[in-house]
Amino acid sequence: MSSHALIRPAWTPATIGLMVVGFMIYWPLGLAMIAYILWGDRLETFRHDVNRSTDRFFGGLKRSGAGMPFATPRTGNVAFDDWRETELARLDAERRRLMEASAEFEAYARELRRAKDQEEFDRFMASRRSNAAGPSNTTIDG
Repeated sequence: MSSHALIRPAWTPATIGLMVVGFMIYWPLGLAMIAYILWGDRLETFRHDVNRSTDRFFGGLKRSGAGMPFATPRTGNVAFDDWRETELARLDAERRRLMEASAEFEAYARELRRAKDQEEFDRFMASRRSNAAGPSNTTIDG
């Protein structure tokens, strides 16, 4: 069944479910779903865009193998499966190491920005103090 049959401007179980979920998450989403159910057939381009988006989304889930999100299918070759699990574990450790390095760099860059901002602020305050001290000695004739 394609998304054209699931999400259409009619009182189908899918649209009613989306409406209820919309109200649970944020009430304007539920109202938007009711508006789509009632007047969606008048919005031909909107309907085509929604259908194309949902087709793309569900197609991406199918291609990514979202049916088994936490397990990889076994091939039947024990040696290959063991090697693959070892490589995936190694890649996962490498990914974690890279994420830690990224977090360290972000903290370093944040500290550099803070130090630069502090230096600019100190320079501003020093120039403000020197400007404030200079004009107060002069009098304005009027």
